[in-house]
Amino acid sequence: MNTVLICLILGSLLGYIIREKKNFLKHLDKITFFSVLALLFLLGFSVGKDPVIIRNLHNLGLQALILSVAAILGSAIVSFIVYKLFFKDIKADEK
Repeated sequence: MNTVLICLILGSLLGYIIREKKNFLKHLDKITFFSVLALLFLLGFSVGKDPVIIRNLHNLGLQALILSVAAILGSAIVSFIVYKLFFKDIKADEK
């Protein structure tokens, strides 16, 4: 957990420092996209090499599906509530 927080803080500081570097920032979306793809690949690799996970994939898959759907629905509901509470007035002011 400490490693995650340290990486988040260092990334925030680095982003603050290079926020004026427009040339680098143009490519940041591509770098982020390919980094996420690499992480997904490595996650799939580690799942595929673990025999316990592969043996229990039918059980874990259903649980993962239920958790994923619940997380997506929960995020959508909370996002809708936050939009209605905080951003609806901004949209009305623009018209």
